[in-house]
Amino acid sequence: MIWIGYFLLSLLVFAILYFCAEFMLSRTPAKAAKQADERHIPVYLLSNGVHTDIVLPVRNEQIDWSTVFPYAHTLGGDTSQNWMAIGWGDKGFYLNTPEWKDLSLKTALVAGFGLGETALHVTYYKQLQTGEHCRLTRVSEKQYALLSNYVLANIEKDRAGQAMLIATNAQYSQDDAFYEAKGAYSLFFSCNTWTNNALKTAQMPAGVWTVFSSGILRHYPL
Repeated sequence: MIWIGYFLLSLLVFAILYFCAEFMLSRTPAKAAKQADERHIPVYLLSNGVHTDIVLPVRNEQIDWSTVFPYAHTLGGDTSQNWMAIGWGDKGFYLNTPEWKDLSLKTALVAGFGLGETALHVTYYKQLQTGEHCRLTRVSEKQYALLSNYVLANIEKDRAGQAMLIATNAQYSQDDAFYEAKGAYSLFFSCNTWTNNALKTAQMPAGVWTVFSSGILRHYPL
């Protein structure tokens, strides 16, 4: 029985180190761009309290996201939507766990140990309202290009170079769709780590490392 005690002690030490590292590194600002360039492109950061999405204008002079993630892939097909939210995460979480009560041990273990596939979740919105879980910021054209390229680089594409739609009935609403993504989800690289890395790539305010949504939003106060 001694080994069980050592195992539990190891888990406790790991948990303490894990949460302490997240606490410190999420609060340590990563290097961001200086304020020299004009920042006029609106970008939202949207959270449900656990997961974060980056919300971009559907189209501007740089890119039309509806050609990358067509409206027709959503159940509603509403072309009047002005904003596109995109998040990255474990495919099993996205498709099999619409609510926390649906989470299975298998799904949690596969995701936690980086054994599963990943997906991009795209949701269209007509408008957003800033608040506790929705923050508005503005970026320069250069930052927006860096942010867009980060998203594009994480799409798993077919032979024609198009985003690979995941055929599923697990949509959360009439305005969303799932796509195959690159990368692996794990305890050390969560959906929020992906968002944080996107922000760092675009030289936007971000922490050095985080796995929780709070580690994102704290850099974008109301």
